[in-house]
Amino acid sequence: MLDFSGSTTVYLACGVTDLRKSYTGLAAIIKLKFHLDPYSRCMFAFCNRRRTLIKILQWDGSGFGILMKRLERNAFHWPDTPDELRKVTLKELHWLCDGLSLNPSGAFEERHPKIVVCSRFLSIRKKPKIS
Repeated sequence: MLDFSGSTTVYLACGVTDLRKSYTGLAAIIKLKFHLDPYSRCMFAFCNRRRTLIKILQWDGSGFGILMKRLERNAFHWPDTPDELRKVTLKELHWLCDGLSLNPSGAFEERHPKIVVCSRFLSIRKKPKIS
């Protein structure tokens, strides 16, 4: 089955792909056009000319899995640069599948806040001795 864990590497085949191809044709594109190993357990995503269909191909160790999404209306915001393979995060792939662009305006920027601890809370105070 397709692995949607955060550690999965995802590649977008930018531009147009003939999605009449099935797993063997898509694997051939990965190998011959992009010079990558289709058996590497990475996800490879492709989009058709009308931007209404996405296919995601992944080798799971025993066979290829294909996930396909077809839109009834509208179009995906797929990158147009032909012959480019773009490495994206799983979150960005979800954005594309949800109809957003790779740089969605209005999306929250991921933050990693710093923890600030005041030094007075870290020091252990001794009670003064009363003589």
